[in-house]
Amino acid sequence: MKHNKDNAEMTPQYRERVLIELAFWKHRMTRPQPKGSVWAKNIQTKINNLIPEKVHQAITFAIEKMVKGVLFGARYTVPAPKEHRSFQLREAYVLRLMETYKRTASVEGAVTGAGGLLMGIADFPALLTIKMKLLFDIAATYGFDVGQYKERLFLLTVFQLAFSSHKHREEVYRRIIHWDTYAANLPDDVDHFDWRTFQLEYRDYIDLAKMAQLIPIIGAAVGAVVNYRLTQQLGVTAMNAFRMRLLELEEEE
Repeated sequence: MKHNKDNAEMTPQYRERVLIELAFWKHRMTRPQPKGSVWAKNIQTKINNLIPEKVHQAITFAIEKMVKGVLFGARYTVPAPKEHRSFQLREAYVLRLMETYKRTASVEGAVTGAGGLLMGIADFPALLTIKMKLLFDIAATYGFDVGQYKERLFLLTVFQLAFSSHKHREEVYRRIIHWDTYAANLPDDVDHFDWRTFQLEYRDYIDLAKMAQLIPIIGAAVGAVVNYRLTQQLGVTAMNAFRMRLLELEEEE
């Protein structure tokens, strides 16, 4: 892992703020699973079991290709790690990035939501690309080299953390908090990644929210709001995941 270590300077006041926000976020990641979410997940699992295996395979293949194309493909410019000596300045840039991407996702959702079923379907890969590129830019702003394969796997893990069921989120969260140990045992081939679980968790998480986007008249409004909130959720998750890593790096020095 390459990282600009001179980027971790924080004032005592800002450090206190970061630690408080991080503590609240960690609590949300580890709090007991609400009964309602258990019920909803059970219903979704039953629905998934009714879907033919060939359909699952096709969806898994499609999502795998989309994610790998954005995250590991050579078509997209990889941002270089940024150098900001002030941690507060770095986070100000991250927050500005999040606002930009939220607006972009919201506009995209409104346009595709107003276009009916076919445009609504087109929203899926478009929003996926927006969210993945947000992760690239946040990582670079925090000073991490996303040109490295395992740093991209970290982004994929952050994505999972943001859009997984409560039960699966616990497992992904443990990977994040012990990332260096977990990453050391990862294979060097992304094809060994569990794409089936990835697509099921992501699809189940956003299905109910995104289905309303296909409804005539209200689709544009729903698409705008849902895309904005999903992008916000990913940004907050990434921000706190990188905060944890940077604070751990600082303790090691």
